Amino acid sequence: MAKAYERIADDIRETIRAGQLAPGGRLPSETVLAEQYGRSVPTIREALRLLRDEGLIEKQHGRGTFVREPRRRVYRTNTRHQWEKDRAREPEARRAETGATEHDTGLQVNDLVFRASYREIKAPEDIAKAFGVPEDSTLVERTYRTRYAAERAPFALVTSYLVRDMVAKNPDLLDETKEPWPGGTQSQLHTIGIELDRIDERFTCRPPTPEEAEELELPHGSAVVLLRKTSYDTNDRVVEISDVTLPGDRTEMTFTTRLERW
Repeated sequence: MAKAYERIADDIRETIRAGQLAPGGRLPSETVLAEQYGRSVPTIREALRLLRDEGLIEKQHGRGTFVREPRRRVYRTNTRHQWEKDRAREPEARRAETGATEHDTGLQVNDLVFRASYREIKAPEDIAKAFGVPEDSTLVERTYRTRYAAERAPFALVTSYLVRDMVAKNPDLLDETKEPWPGGTQSQLHTIGIELDRIDERFTCRPPTPEEAEELELPHGSAVVLLRKTSYDTNDRVVEISDVTLPGDRTEMTFTTRLERW
C-alpha cells in the first residue's frame, strides 16, 4: 500500500500532467498543502522531494516551489560528424548559417547565446598520452558554453584541446575572439590542411559534481553523461580531443551502425 507522501506526490503529479499547474507555475506553500491534504508538513516535504527528484518541480530559494520548465532537448547522433565535414570547405557565408548545436536542437543561430574562452596549458598526462606528445607540451584549451537564449543553463560543458605547435601556423586558431567559428573545429583544422578520417567517442556516466549540477541546473538525482571525443586525421594522428559533460535529463543520443551485407 502506498504511503501518505507517495499518494500526495501522485496527486500533485497528475495535477501537473493535466496542465492544472503549468510550467513555471507556483505550488501552494508547504503549510497550505499540509492543510489541503490533512497531513503534516514533513509528509508534504517528502512528497515534494519525490517530485523534485523526478525533475517535475524545483525549489527556488526565498520564492517557493515551482513546476519546472521543460528544457530544450538535444538529440545527438553520430551522423553529425559527416554533416560537419561536408560543410567544412563551404564558403563562410554558408557555414555561418547554422552549426552543430542548431543541428542537434532545431534552433536557429539567433536563438543561441555562445561563449568561448581560450588559454594555454601544459598537457596533463592522459591528454599528452592520447596526443602522443611529451607531458610538457603546450596545449590550447578551449572552453565552450552554448545555451538557448530563453534558458540560463548551457546545453553541455565542453572543453576542447589542440596541440599549440600543430595549429599555430594559423594565428586565428589561437584567438578566442574568432569564435564562434563558422563550420566549427573541422573547418578550423581545414585551414591548416588537416582532414579528419574518423572520430572516436567514449561515453561514461556518473553523478554530477556540485559545480556541474549548479551550472547545468540539474534536478536532484540526475546523472551526467561524459563524452571523450578523439579526432584522427587521415595520417592516423590525433588532432583534437574534447571532453563534453552532457546533462542526463535532457540529452538523447542515437547511434546507427550500418552493417556490411553478406
